[in-house]
Amino acid sequence: MTRDELKDLACLGFSADLTMQSFCHTAAYPKPVDIETQHTLPDFIMNRGGVSLRPGDGIIHSWLNRMLLPDTVGTGGDSHTRFPIGISFPAGSGLVAFAAATGVMPLDMPESVLVRFKGKMQPGITLRDLVHAIPLYGIKQGLLTVAKKGKVNAFSGRILEIEGLEDLTVEQAFELSDASAERSAAGCTIKLSPESIAEYLNSNITMLRWMISQGYGDPRTLERRARKMEEWLAKPELMQADADAEYAEIIEIDLADIKEPIVCCPNDPDDAKTLSDVAGDKVDEVFIGSCMTNIGHFRAAGKLLEQNKEALTTRLWMSPPTKMDQAQLMEEGYYNIYGRAGVRTEMPGCSLCMGNQARVAAGSTVLSTSTRNFPNRLGDGANVYLTSAELAAVGAILGRIPTTEEYLQYASKIDSMAGDIYRYLNFDRMDEFKQAEQKAKAEIIPTLNVA
Repeated sequence: MTRDELKDLACLGFSADLTMQSFCHTAAYPKPVDIETQHTLPDFIMNRGGVSLRPGDGIIHSWLNRMLLPDTVGTGGDSHTRFPIGISFPAGSGLVAFAAATGVMPLDMPESVLVRFKGKMQPGITLRDLVHAIPLYGIKQGLLTVAKKGKVNAFSGRILEIEGLEDLTVEQAFELSDASAERSAAGCTIKLSPESIAEYLNSNITMLRWMISQGYGDPRTLERRARKMEEWLAKPELMQADADAEYAEIIEIDLADIKEPIVCCPNDPDDAKTLSDVAGDKVDEVFIGSCMTNIGHFRAAGKLLEQNKEALTTRLWMSPPTKMDQAQLMEEGYYNIYGRAGVRTEMPGCSLCMGNQARVAAGSTVLSTSTRNFPNRLGDGANVYLTSAELAAVGAILGRIPTTEEYLQYASKIDSMAGDIYRYLNFDRMDEFKQAEQKAKAEIIPTLNVA
């Protein structure tokens, strides 16, 4: 649809500094029309200076995040275009096309809701639990209701500003910004440390030039973005909220009070409850994937599966977010673990989360790391709990939702290996990508006219 809008606008070149497309919604189970689009859309995008991903590359958000500059504004045609650095306002195809073609978009800046975390995370608690703590605490403060009649949602149409987790990696921060879509927020910002952002950008500069060496286009756009990252690193600067900033609402969450996982119950992402409230329900299927996941989640699940000696009674689906995650997990031997456990691995992409590709069995009870659990989205009549990857893996092993005590026993094993599990893809420290960057700098980039 965006392509057709761009044609209507007679757009021959993008004015936006970065325009990008992917095939993550259709790559795994393409229809004939999808195959045709996969052949024709990349040239359309790259001829106008955009960046085109390939079928099987993975989820657009997980790629696009690696191309972001701090404190910039963006938009996207998917509701989960939610930047972990800067801010984004997802929109329909027409507005996305207008923004790409002209480099501007009309905005009425809404009020903000501040979520301020404080204290220290407790053992066994994950970032997904903090994601779900936001609606849970919203319910407690009367800012959110689950019932549709007379629905209250203080987040709706507002900016969600998150503070108190400055030392997160950018990969981790995206879990929080991504889920602002489920809050119906207009956008989300997260206060992060300059050090976390610098580590991310150093990695991404190498990745961008690796893309150039691999024939991705448009190479001028990729190199221009890499140079802008280098400029920021030479003079790092981040915007911050004014000390006297006013907010529509303020939610304060003490991490010391979150001592057990928090899930969102069937079939509403607003229906947040503690694990104690739902323990014991039988589980039929489990999905670990979507843009809410990163490589650490798949390692954590793999470590738990490796220690389990019994056959799974559940059907466990896994789909990593990008082909780089998939390749690294294969290299580290995790796909061997998944294979021995009988996991159904899907190509990098959206998989079950989209609901238009593979489906879970009708009427099944599912633990899912996907973005949302609307009725019938993952399967007809399915009852879907949104959980962390760690809790989902435990549920896959037990065949039911564990008690808090059971979960924490499994989680203690993960915590003891956290340094190895929660490592992210720093491409500037990986030989394959560094060599490709050097090749691009020596052979390709000098030929480009980068403005």
